[in-house]
Amino acid sequence: MAQAPSAHRSDVVFVDGVRTPFGRAGEKGQYWNTRADDLIVKAMIGLLERNPSLPKDRVDDVAIAATTQQGDQGLTLGRTSAILAGLPLSVPGYAIDRMCAGAMTSVTTIAGAIAFGAYDIGIAGGVEHMGRHPMGFNADPNPRFLAEKLVSPDSLNMGNTAERLHDRFPSLTKERSDRFSMLSQQKVAAAYEAGKIQPDLIPVAIRSEEGWGLATKDEGMRPETTMEGLANLKTPFRPHGRVTAGNASPLTDGATVSLIASADAAAELGLPTKMRMVSFGFAGVEPEVMGIGPIPSTEKALRKAGLTIDDIGLFELNEAFAVQVLSFLDHFGVDDEDPRVNPWGGAIAIGHPLASSGVRLMIQLARQFEERPDVRYGLTAMCVGLGQGGSVIWENPHYRGGK
Repeated sequence: MAQAPSAHRSDVVFVDGVRTPFGRAGEKGQYWNTRADDLIVKAMIGLLERNPSLPKDRVDDVAIAATTQQGDQGLTLGRTSAILAGLPLSVPGYAIDRMCAGAMTSVTTIAGAIAFGAYDIGIAGGVEHMGRHPMGFNADPNPRFLAEKLVSPDSLNMGNTAERLHDRFPSLTKERSDRFSMLSQQKVAAAYEAGKIQPDLIPVAIRSEEGWGLATKDEGMRPETTMEGLANLKTPFRPHGRVTAGNASPLTDGATVSLIASADAAAELGLPTKMRMVSFGFAGVEPEVMGIGPIPSTEKALRKAGLTIDDIGLFELNEAFAVQVLSFLDHFGVDDEDPRVNPWGGAIAIGHPLASSGVRLMIQLARQFEERPDVRYGLTAMCVGLGQGGSVIWENPHYRGGK
């Protein structure tokens, strides 16, 4: 009888990642006349052009996420976008949906296949055109969700779940949320001024009534934001609430994509190693307070890695709502203005195109690792609709000692 091969786990590395500039969703947004699949294809072409030493036929699989998989975000995005981006027909692909953690799940799913030894190299990312495909559009939730009180009605509205966090934790005040949001806007503006974000943006040709143009930067930034301005915004989810358009991520269109490989394959092909995956975790919580999801998923990832929160030198936390990030920071005893947290700002300023945001977090962390050889471990984490959280811990290959 033939002997089964012994199990061998391959180290998984983040080779590279790029994204389109993010645009405001809706008729006034820069991508209103751009197809969703063209956004992800443009990002994939940019990724492949940045890594010319990768033979295209060495890509084992393509995983692309979208939350609303219909129209130009449907038809098995991983496969269709791979063909449109010029990969050989021998390269397969598939689509993923874990709402906001779609791209993150694309990465961890490809990584699992690499660690198992089935794959050497994969492409993972996500796209969301929230202008064309609003969250939950044409969805038909099973009536038993509400009739049998399996979930609260609030769980189907992300803004209401954020208000629930304010209710549950009185220390999470609107003033704290507003200040965190103002600082996010300022940090993104400073990062742009320093040229830190632009190197990983792939320009996209766009068409409007004025003619053709080029999207080269994120469209939702508001660096002029003040505490006074934030204090006077309406609270759309409930009268006299605390969640506003200023302390939440805007509705956004955009795409992200990454190249994930085994360490051996990256070395063989001369591909860079920007990060090494240490561990990841996903967890479920009460859907009506979905914002606390990254807490148990991070605890799970830390436990698997044999680390504590004190070992994390950089945090890239998705700012779906300011109160959601603050709940995470309070749980782990991290100050609102800790310089390790979102040093270049986050989704409140940049935008949150649902299924694509996870890889944006990774792109920024990888760039920060290059600047911080004193930091060994970083965390990318996010809350997920319907009561989930996702977290990935990464190791800095440039680490030279320190924290």
